[in-house]
Amino acid sequence: MESTMQTSDKTAREIFEEVMANPARSKFGFGEKLAIINVDPQKSYTRPDLFPKTAYITDPNQMTHINTISTMARDKGLPVVWTHVAYMENAADAGVWGTRTDTPDSLQNIKYGSERHAFDDRVDIHEDVDPVYTKRMPSAFFETPLQTFLTWHKVDTLVLTGGSTSGCIRATAVDSLSRGYRTIIPVECVADKHESYHFANLTDLQLKYADVVDVQDVKDWLIAYEG
Repeated sequence: MESTMQTSDKTAREIFEEVMANPARSKFGFGEKLAIINVDPQKSYTRPDLFPKTAYITDPNQMTHINTISTMARDKGLPVVWTHVAYMENAADAGVWGTRTDTPDSLQNIKYGSERHAFDDRVDIHEDVDPVYTKRMPSAFFETPLQTFLTWHKVDTLVLTGGSTSGCIRATAVDSLSRGYRTIIPVECVADKHESYHFANLTDLQLKYADVVDVQDVKDWLIAYEG
C-alpha cells in the first residue's frame, strides 16, 4: 500500500492559521471553574540574554499576559499554579531524560536554587495562595501534587501558559485532557525556540487536545465569572 500521509509546501505557521480560520472547528469550551497553570516561566527558558541556548521569546508580551490572567483569576478566588524545573546536584533525579548531553546548558544542569531554576523576575507569584511545584519531567502533572490540588478545588478547566509549546505545554495538555479537563491554551502566553515547532504543535493541540484561543477569550471568561 502507498503512503496516505499528506504533504504540503506550506509553513507550519500557514497551516496553523488555516486551521484557526476554519469556522466549522468545534471547541471543548470553558467549564464551570478554571485554574491557571503557568508552566516553567523560569530564567532558563525565558531569558535568552542569560541563557541563549535554552531560552526563547515568541510574544514579547508573554509575561505581561501571564501576569494579567493570573491576577484576574486570583482576584476571583480561582487557583493559580506555577511550576519550574530543577534537579539535585548530582542529577540523580533527572532519569534517562538527563543522559543525552552533559554541557552547562543540559537539562540536568538546572540545579535547585540556581539562576536557571529561578522564576523570571517579571512574573508576579503570590506564594501565600499560589502553589509552586518543582517538576522533573515535561508534564506539570507528573509526580507533583497538581492532580489532588485541582480535585480539591473542583476545577474542570485548565488554562496553560509558559513553555515550551512543543515540550512541557504539549505534555501537560495531553495529560490534562487524559484526566478529563477542558484545556485552554492562550496563544500569546506560550513560546518555543523555533516557529516551526511552535505552530506545528499548536495546530496539533488545537485539532486533538485543547482549545487554542486568543488571550482575550480567557480575560472575557474571567470578567464574566461570578463563582
